[in-house]
Amino acid sequence: MKPVDPRTFERNAAEAADAPSSDNSPMIRSLMNRSDWMILLVLALIWGGAFFFIGVAVRHVQPLTYVWLRLTIGAAGLWAYLAFRGERISLPREVWGSILLLALLNNAIPFTLFGWGQTHIASGLASILNATTPIWGVVVAHFLTRDERMSPRKMAGVLLGFGGVAVMIGPSLLSSLGTSGLAQLACVVASLSYALAAVWARRFRRLGVSPFSVTTGQLTAGAVVMLPMSMLVDRPWQQAMPPLSAWMAIVALALLCTAFGYVLYFRLIDRAGATNALLVTLLVPPVAILLGGLFLGESLAPQDFGGLALIALGLAAIDGRLLTSLSRRRLRPAA
Repeated sequence: MKPVDPRTFERNAAEAADAPSSDNSPMIRSLMNRSDWMILLVLALIWGGAFFFIGVAVRHVQPLTYVWLRLTIGAAGLWAYLAFRGERISLPREVWGSILLLALLNNAIPFTLFGWGQTHIASGLASILNATTPIWGVVVAHFLTRDERMSPRKMAGVLLGFGGVAVMIGPSLLSSLGTSGLAQLACVVASLSYALAAVWARRFRRLGVSPFSVTTGQLTAGAVVMLPMSMLVDRPWQQAMPPLSAWMAIVALALLCTAFGYVLYFRLIDRAGATNALLVTLLVPPVAILLGGLFLGESLAPQDFGGLALIALGLAAIDGRLLTSLSRRRLRPAA
């Protein structure tokens, strides 16, 4: 055997030890753990109430102005939190172009489309149309990522969940297409924008940018973009002063549903990937219906419970752990 130069051996060993550090971000988990599911459920509660707040806000504030206020207050809250902790936002200059695109896809475009849409359709219907996001997300992630490819099980789960949403809508959706079809189409386009944003946000994980910094950056960029648009189109100084209920709804949307919600959302993308994170939109409609029944006196129809059952089956199929556990139990007696 040919002798090895000790210096060459030490150099090769050092290079081998340093190799993993070139990509210190772990692979996306295809299966979510308990903490991931907890974040998902908290997000569902927060965003399930968001459509109610939007419905209150857009009754008194023009859509573009509402979006600008929501983003501005949310960004101000995050900057104030950073100042209180004595921290600085860790966003390199070269990242701001990507942050701007994220702000458009995740804030400016969908917030505006949903805000305008809810001036023509009910908040519950808007939240149901928002549940098309995971379907878009599976397709977008399949073509734009390497580790979130479409699988028959995942596709079947998403379709089951969307089938549950369709059961909730019933024939009312088809009957309203003639009068509010454009508003519903706007909500579907907004859902596609959310799916694109979820995949785009993955790049910040590779760059080592924290979810808090991404959230602060995107809300700040979105507020800057929406300021001239709201001033030119809505001319808010010519509108009547909104009532206290509208201001409270906008503040709740800005601080709870937007600032805090997006910190959780990007953390979930960081841990479990875009496709799993988008599952929250399947949970939003039933949460919105349940909140309406508890606090607004709205009644649940039988098809709502059927839809909830289908959504639960869809989530179980996408996660896979329940199916795996059942299959193992069937195999145990045979072993």
